[in-house]
Parts: sequence; C-alpha cells; structure tokens
Amino acid sequence: MQKKFLGMAVAAALAMPAVAFAQSAVQVYGTVHLSLNQAKYTKDTAGTVDDTTKFGVTSHASNWGLRSTETLGGGMTAWFQVEFNMKMARDNGVFDGDSTARNSGVGLRGNFGNVYFGTWETPWTQTFRLWDVGTIGGWGPTTSIIGRREQTGGNPSRFCNNNTGAAGTASGAAITGPICGNGAESTSGPALPQGYALWRRYNYAVFYESPLFEGVQLKAAWLPNERKTAFTAPGVTNENPSSWSASLTWTGLGGRARAFIANMQNKDWSSVGSTDSGYTAGGGYDFGMVNVGATYEDFTYKSATGDVKAKEWGVGLAVPLGPGKIGASYAKAKKLTGAGTDALEAAGTNDTGAKMWNLGYEWALSKRTALGFGIAKIDNGANQTFSWTASIPIQNAAASGSVLAGSDVTNIFVSIRHSF
Repeated sequence: MQKKFLGMAVAAALAMPAVAFAQSAVQVYGTVHLSLNQAKYTKDTAGTVDDTTKFGVTSHASNWGLRSTETLGGGMTAWFQVEFNMKMARDNGVFDGDSTARNSGVGLRGNFGNVYFGTWETPWTQTFRLWDVGTIGGWGPTTSIIGRREQTGGNPSRFCNNNTGAAGTASGAAITGPICGNGAESTSGPALPQGYALWRRYNYAVFYESPLFEGVQLKAAWLPNERKTAFTAPGVTNENPSSWSASLTWTGLGGRARAFIANMQNKDWSSVGSTDSGYTAGGGYDFGMVNVGATYEDFTYKSATGDVKAKEWGVGLAVPLGPGKIGASYAKAKKLTGAGTDALEAAGTNDTGAKMWNLGYEWALSKRTALGFGIAKIDNGANQTFSWTASIPIQNAAASGSVLAGSDVTNIFVSIRHSF
C-alpha cells in the first residue's frame, strides 16, 4: 500500500509542471519557410567574377515563439511574446543569429491602447503589411529594396555591425549593434555613405499603439539614448544616439482599403550632432478581382561630408486564382544624390540605383500550409549591391545577403511554408 501511495505521489509530482504549463495558457507558435532556388549572378562591374548559376536552399524568416495573455479586470490585459529565429542549418554554434530575438516584448492592453517594452518592428517597418501583396515565397520588394538602403560606408548605424573602431564612434570605442541577425547585408559595397536598412527592429525600446477609431490607428516607438557617451578629452564630441518612429494608418471597407504614412528620426546615427530623417507613404485597395498596393519612401542620411538622399518606390498586386493567388511586384531604388555622389555625377558614373521584380503563384494547400513557385530578379546599377535577405553564397562563395557591385541576381524558386 505504501509503495502504491509513493508511486502516486511521484506521478503527481512529475505531472505538476505540465499542469502549471497548461494553466498558464502559453501558446507555442511559429513558421517554417524554406525554398529551393536556382540563382544566377552576373559579372560584377569590376570584372572580378564571372557569371555563375547555382542551386541552394534558403530559409525565409523561419521562426518560433511563445505568447500568453492574462485578463486583469477593468478591461485591461497583460501579455507577453518572445519570438526567435528558427535555425534550419547546422553551424556548430558559430552563427550569431541563433536565438536572436525577433518581435519580443511585454505589455498592457486596455481602453487606452497597447503599451509595451521590448524588441519589435518599428511603426515604419510594419507599414509593409498594408501594401506588399505581391511577394511570393519570400522573394519580393520588402526583402530586397524597399526599406533596405544598405550601409556601405564608414558611417555609424545603431543597428548593424559597421559600428566598430574609430570611424564608427566619437570615442573610438567599438560598438556592438543592438540587433542585427548576421549583419551580412551591410558589410560590402561601394565606398559611399548610403546609410542603414530602415526595416531593422528597435531593440529594448518603448512602443505604443492607440485604439482603432473609425479604422485609424496611431503607432509610436522610441529607442532610448542608452548609448550616450560622456568624455572630457579636448576636441571629443559626445554622442547621444536615439531614435523614434511613428505611423498613422487607416483601414476601411472591411479591410479592403488601406492607407498609411510613417516617419523615422535617428539622432547621431550617421554623424554626431545630426539627425537622419525621412518618411514613407502608401496604401492599397482590394477590388476582389485584384488586390493592389504601392509605397514611396524618402530618407536623408546626414553623413559627415553632407546630406545623402535616398528614394525608393514599389508596387504590388495579387490576383486570386483557384486555391491561391498570382503575385507580382516591381520596385525601384533611385540613384543616390548628395554628398559622395557629386564627383560621380559629374563624371556620369553615379549608377547607384536598382530595380526589382517578381512573379509567382502561391498555392494554399490548407490554412497553415502553402506552396509557392516563381521567379524574381534584381538589376543593380554599376555602383549598387542590393540582394534579398535570404540568398545563397554569391559567385566567389562569400556570405549570402549581399552581392558585388553591379552584379544582377535572378532566382527561380519553389517554396514551402508551414505555420503552427
């Protein structure tokens, strides 16, 4: 009898964690998204590599996470979410994207809206969901050109790994970027102060989302100045970097009509004592037979030698067909203007623009599983290095995420996406 009671006690003790987990109502969720693609790279401007065609499998933001909510009463809810990259390849622990935080935070929702702290997409970044309807299989404008004017000079970015050494800080001390993934997309390119990718998440920041009012919502985010420096050495300029972003969005007619405008202000990012700034605007409409969207963005980087202006625009459409949709997009990055480009402009060699298009079909096998296939291409100017976030190593087997200046990239792909 004692053995029986002891066995029951042990079983109860072992079951307690599972019971507690169930009572906490924690949801496990995620997405696995992989594609097989044939990638063709053309010869670069300098002629250092030849045309190359190769095959590879890439992951498109595969992730997993935990989330939970708790009703507090009085119309208020507490919530948390932690989300991580899902590494789909063995790397022996040397890949710095393992367990990198994606949208993760803790906050309170109520009649006042939603206030939370954490690492999250900026209001600027989130606007892509209102217009980018044409991306198929992870290949599209928001994973290549739109919001992604890359850092290819020595100016500091508070988001990526070009923040090292004396060229990156007023103090000369090395800075570790707050959140970067592997940072590969900002490590090469022509020597021009082209800035940083605007889609980066704010790390350890403050966020607010207002309640919806007739389809209108305000979002705001603030990245505090925790990296402020204080030095007393003569001639040293103290840096006080911070950033904020806000958006005003509208959805109407059952979500068919969408419009947005967003801004971003980055103090002491490209150069100490200056504030980079810009805006994006756009929207879309679902006509039933076709869903269309468009965006335009204008951003000024305050480099040490003067202002650099970057402008991009994109359009997308989706046509329902059978159990899925035909998707297509076109985006263009205009050539840079301002500091660093004047001499090139005078010589007729300022070719820092790029074009991207994609066309494909996404077949919804179920509510959680989709099969996609299609083609996508980026046509880089002679002094430009755009690529997609998920790309296989280039002609010389260098890290994925960036190409050599002037090299064009074409991908023919088949993708599978499963959510849980």
